[in-house]
Amino acid sequence: MPKVRKVPQRTCVGCGTVGDKRQFMRVVRTPDGQVVLDATGKKSGRGAYVCKSSECLARAIKGGRLARALEVEVPESIIKDLEAALSETTR
Repeated sequence: MPKVRKVPQRTCVGCGTVGDKRQFMRVVRTPDGQVVLDATGKKSGRGAYVCKSSECLARAIKGGRLARALEVEVPESIIKDLEAALSETTR
C-alpha cells in the first residue's frame, strides 16, 4: 500500500480560511528582520499566509493582520510585490 502524504494545512491571515499550504502566498520575516515574499515556501523565518485573492490581501494589510502575524511592520515595497505576484497568478 503506498504511503499517503499529509498536506500541511495553513490559515489565511486575511479571511481565516484554512486550506492546503500550496493554495496560499507566503510572506516571511527572516531571522535578520527583513520581510520577503517566499515563493518556495521553505525560507527560514516567521511566516504568514494569504489567499491568492485581492480581497484577502487588502483585508490582511488594512486590518494590520499581516504585520501582527509577522510581528513587524510590512514595508510598502513588499505590499507592491504581493500585489504584483497576485496579479500574475490570476492571469
